[in-house]
Amino acid sequence: MSMVGVQVPEHLRELAGSVVAEAERDARIVAVIAGGSVATGTGDEFSDLDLVLVCTPAGQAACLAEAKEFAGRAGKLLAGFTGEHVGEPRLLIALYGPPPVHVDLKFVTVDDLRTRVEDGVVLWQRDDSIDHVFKESAAEWPQVDPQWIEDRVWVWVHYTAVKIERGELFEAIDALGMIRSAALAPLAAYGRTSRPAGVRRLETLAPELVPELRATVAIADREDCWRALNASVDVYRTVRDRAGAPVVRRTEAEDAAVAYVRVVPTQS
Repeated sequence: MSMVGVQVPEHLRELAGSVVAEAERDARIVAVIAGGSVATGTGDEFSDLDLVLVCTPAGQAACLAEAKEFAGRAGKLLAGFTGEHVGEPRLLIALYGPPPVHVDLKFVTVDDLRTRVEDGVVLWQRDDSIDHVFKESAAEWPQVDPQWIEDRVWVWVHYTAVKIERGELFEAIDALGMIRSAALAPLAAYGRTSRPAGVRRLETLAPELVPELRATVAIADREDCWRALNASVDVYRTVRDRAGAPVVRRTEAEDAAVAYVRVVPTQS
């Protein structure tokens, strides 16, 4: 199926068409916009379906309240819940199937679209209001701020070290993952993509760093967590230097955190 010139991956076509059909029948909805990999033309057989449903200002609250019912009319809904846990209560995260297919439905107003991370592709619209918004405002994908990372990373490193020292290994593993996602990956991909997204597709964006990044992954073992944390420090220093961004280094914090990480494992 092709909608307004965009190719929807085969496993998503029926659901995309059903959502559009339901939207057309609901006078409170004025457009359906596809985002994510569908919009960028990078969709494959594993892609999710990211859809923005644009509502009238008067109708948005009711659409949100009835989001799960709307989703259920579009296909066989296995599970669905709103996105407060990711700070987005306008989002319904849905699982259809079988076979299982992940679909995100985000209910916004036309004015909400003026602040957006991507333009997306309009699959259907009731009028030309979306075209006007896209012409009058620009999408801004959140970009990496190396200074923001430098201001925080040494606190994260020390926090992780304390968790390992205390024996809270699963907490430490989560902290190592956070450092990888929030510090190492963004700097590793710095200047290589206009749409940074944590560790997503990092293997493709920075293939030469894969061996070093692999070393930052730990198992639930005290010694292995220390090893992974030390590797994380090394990788951070590498990607910070390679990024070449103007950064005020928090040298005192770095020296203190690194000294703690380097010494404590020998005392464990």
